[in-house]
Amino acid sequence: MLNISNNKLPVETLKYPFSSLKKTETSSAKLYFRVWIWIFVGFSIAFLFLPWTQNIQADGKTIPLNPADRPQTIDATISGRIEKWYVKEGDRVKKGDTILFLSEVKADYFDPDLVSRSKARVVNKEGSIQEYLAKIQSLNDIQRAIESEVLLKQQQIKNKIYQTVLKIDADSIDLNRVKLDLQIARIQLDRTISLNERGIKSVAEIEDKKFKIQELVAKLNAAENKLNISRNEKVNLQVEEKAIINDFFQKTSKINADIASARAAIMDTESYLDKLRSEASNYEIRNRFYFITAPQDCFITKILKPGLGEIVKENDSVITILPSSFPLAVALYIRPMDLPLIERDQEVRFIFDGWPAIIFSGWPGNSFGTFEGKIAAIDNDISENGLYRIIVAADERNKKWPKELRPGSGAQGIALLGDVPLWYEIWRKLNGFPPDFYGSGTDGEKAEKIKGKAPIKSLK
Repeated sequence: MLNISNNKLPVETLKYPFSSLKKTETSSAKLYFRVWIWIFVGFSIAFLFLPWTQNIQADGKTIPLNPADRPQTIDATISGRIEKWYVKEGDRVKKGDTILFLSEVKADYFDPDLVSRSKARVVNKEGSIQEYLAKIQSLNDIQRAIESEVLLKQQQIKNKIYQTVLKIDADSIDLNRVKLDLQIARIQLDRTISLNERGIKSVAEIEDKKFKIQELVAKLNAAENKLNISRNEKVNLQVEEKAIINDFFQKTSKINADIASARAAIMDTESYLDKLRSEASNYEIRNRFYFITAPQDCFITKILKPGLGEIVKENDSVITILPSSFPLAVALYIRPMDLPLIERDQEVRFIFDGWPAIIFSGWPGNSFGTFEGKIAAIDNDISENGLYRIIVAADERNKKWPKELRPGSGAQGIALLGDVPLWYEIWRKLNGFPPDFYGSGTDGEKAEKIKGKAPIKSLK
């Protein structure tokens, strides 16, 4: 037993069932225990040096990726009374399908022919504008006729003035001739008187010469009067020409004033016509708001004003809808201290409520039943719960998200970071340190991006 002697017990003795001998035997269980302890210690030490993927875990919920695809309410554009519902909750409708019919409640719009009457007023006002344009055209025609008439009268006056000038010249010649004849007659009278004194001419001849001088004086006065009359006629014709021009200016000024007044009336009518057109268009568009239609293909989720005959006001919500098909995303809320570790297009793994999964957060390649996503947006403003929201879109290159997911379903996200030894991760957790920041190095150069993760294994 103790190897004190070289003498060995016979085999028969060893096999003999003595209890004292059995108690002195060495048990093999202790040896196995020591072996297993050393194996466990060695395995634990090796296990501590396994790579561990750091990550950030956060809870969230599924939402439509695009804002237009998120649950929304349909509001009543106008006040009205609910007359008829064409849908019920849970129905699927297409874009443009009628959901609700409203009747009018405002006295200003009770007239069933309001739109046609408004359009008739528009047509009447358009006719008024045409009449004003015709009036302006007539005034322009009158103005052109007056201009032509004035030109003719001016030409006539100029012809008369020219004739009067010729007449004045002729009268001046006649006057000069009479003056010359009078001068000759006086010379002859003086000569006759001189010859009479010599006894050559008789007194009768002297009297005859005096009578002739008197006739010439009368002709001279007549010629002077005739010349003055011709000159006055010229002055009168010049005055008449100015009067024609002044009358033309008066008439054209009045016509221009009428044209300006007509144009002002056209502008006022056009302004009022625009108002009538706007009213007619508003009435026509308002008629369309009596029927509330679906803005897109969607499901009717909740009716907010169910009662027939119930009055709804402008901008009151009457129904809630959910688009029928849309890409989903997940809204996760992370702590402010983890925000610097998040960047766009970073990989995120998900566990959705209701879908079984086996997850090893540090070994994403060995997880089952998880789904992949890429960070699509990061909020710059903190949320009301004191966390930052990130939007994660689906990355369906390896595995598609379940079609049965609905907005509002719970999700747990795991944003994958860099790989570190397991002992370092345990030490970091025990000390409460955040995950390592993989950013720019001290030399200012861009550090290497996080290494690619092992492909996810999914349950088929």
